[in-house]
Amino acid sequence: MLTKKQLQLLDFINTRLQRDGVPPSFDEMKEALDLRSKSGIHRLITALEERGFIRRLAHRARAIEIVKLPESLGGAPTAPTAAQSGGFTPRVIDGDRPDHTPSAAMEIEAVTAINLPIMGKIAAGLPIEAISDGAMNVAVPGSMLSGRGNHYALEVKGDSMIDAGINHGDIVVIRETSQASNGDIVVAMVEGYETTLKRYQRQGDMIALEAANPAFKTRVLPADQVEVQGKLVGLIRSY
Repeated sequence: MLTKKQLQLLDFINTRLQRDGVPPSFDEMKEALDLRSKSGIHRLITALEERGFIRRLAHRARAIEIVKLPESLGGAPTAPTAAQSGGFTPRVIDGDRPDHTPSAAMEIEAVTAINLPIMGKIAAGLPIEAISDGAMNVAVPGSMLSGRGNHYALEVKGDSMIDAGINHGDIVVIRETSQASNGDIVVAMVEGYETTLKRYQRQGDMIALEAANPAFKTRVLPADQVEVQGKLVGLIRSY
């Protein structure tokens, strides 16, 4: 759809191109449309170019060519719009897609969800006793479950691991294991009854449970007082 002024300008440019082979000057356009300034002509030219009716050629003075004309000026008929036809007409816009699948592309696979029991809360702060009731479940993508063995979920309480991207209220997915490497984030039982979520670092016969928050101190304990019960493999957050 073109406004009255846009249509008048397009008609004037087309007529002059047909007659003289060159487009009119901006002053001639201004006078023909009875406008007070050339800024109005600039706006009309830009609008016609954005709608695909004209094209300005770079590095050439007064270089304008007609790309298409509306039906009212003798152009080819266009397909009816959704509003004209009374129905919805979808449009597909082609992007800059390669003609072949990139060599590094991964195939799209269906995501399988697995229900894991939420075995209570785990401290990401001061150690607390974990509640092992398993009364609730959470759906976890199968791809999140790494390695073999059992998995379970825990709700995080506290903010000692926020610098590791683990916030209060997050659900962490844990793989049961008694083995850990330095740097792993683990569920650790301390002195047989306190359970906490911390980064594991072994230093000889001592084990350091490091927080990821400078407000919390690292706890260094004898190895026989720390029992690894699982390793973090995933995280689920609700907003």
